[in-house]
Amino acid sequence: MISFQHAGSIFSSGGALPSSQVPLQSVTSAVLASFPLAPVFDVHVNSTMPRSRYASWRSGSRRRRSSSVACCALRPAVRAQEFAAFTEENLEAFLLNAQSSICEEAAAADGSGKVFVFDKWQRGEDAANGYGITRVMEGGDLLEKAAVNVSIVRGHLSESRAKSMSGRGQAVEAGARYFAGALSLIFHPCNPFVPTFRSDIRYFKVDGGHGWFGGGADLTPCYLFEDDVREFHTFYKEVCDKYESGFYDKCKMACDAYFYIPARKEHRGTGGIFFDDLETGLCKPQRDDVFSFVRELAEGFMPSYLPIAKRRHVLDYGERERQWQLLRRGRYLEFNLLYDRGVKFGLDGGRIESIMVSAPPLVAWKYNVVPEAGTDENKLLQVLQEPQTWT
Repeated sequence: MISFQHAGSIFSSGGALPSSQVPLQSVTSAVLASFPLAPVFDVHVNSTMPRSRYASWRSGSRRRRSSSVACCALRPAVRAQEFAAFTEENLEAFLLNAQSSICEEAAAADGSGKVFVFDKWQRGEDAANGYGITRVMEGGDLLEKAAVNVSIVRGHLSESRAKSMSGRGQAVEAGARYFAGALSLIFHPCNPFVPTFRSDIRYFKVDGGHGWFGGGADLTPCYLFEDDVREFHTFYKEVCDKYESGFYDKCKMACDAYFYIPARKEHRGTGGIFFDDLETGLCKPQRDDVFSFVRELAEGFMPSYLPIAKRRHVLDYGERERQWQLLRRGRYLEFNLLYDRGVKFGLDGGRIESIMVSAPPLVAWKYNVVPEAGTDENKLLQVLQEPQTWT
């Protein structure tokens, strides 16, 4: 068991940092798949992980379609033992391997023949400052837009970033040299009954001190399938509590607190887990244990989401459901641009294409849309206004 220590508040900000700025110390869920510093994992899928089965589909205008989604067999791309010891080099290798694996699995599950573009960028003029790889697939069958990003950067803390981090309980000074690595992904599905999925892991270290990890995974559905949400939360509860009893509850609470839209008085989605400042400590055994947890978390991204996406993708939908999806995407973008600390920071001089890659491909805003009581749309809003217990 790991004794997790949190330097500062678990509610501290998350967000990938711009390529021209300082580290990615906290990466936001919504932005993780978009920032230059926000990387994405290559997830190895464990076939022994639980997958719920459902006997019935929703009724009404949404009928089950005869077509099925080709879901790739989740398989380990690289044996976990190869990354067991924590080093910056092993972290970088794991992030890159995870990114490749995730893109392959997502493209196979999509089944349209679309592939992820590969866009590698360098941070500044000096190659020693690091790089990022932004990978995007658009116009698929299952996924209307998907982004999986990795960033490996080195640099010196700016005064503003050092001040921000110090305010969260991290004793750092401006000018200190740092290393940051991250992996993030965002999946915007075509079908309104398939939830949007965002997840990431990130690491930050100041020279001469210890490092710390952050990360998380969350769902943003347009229509509520309670069994799906329970399955998703149960999946991550098993991962978190395997390493520390009660850790899931802390991460869920942090997720609910962070992904909130004050102006709308509603949460962005049905949550998941979110954590910051998970210290790796100075002793090697603790660093390896924390690294093991973060790897297992990343390896769970695809198996936690693809079974849900596959089930709901075969449901028929109409223009009403599509328009509701676009409106909910508008809320997603509102959170990113108005409240997400990582996005706001990145827009101030960051690499704009990597920052905005997390945005939905199409959105809609209509004036004062209030779903009628008793409708599926209203049912979702009731849950978003008051976080639920799902496990």
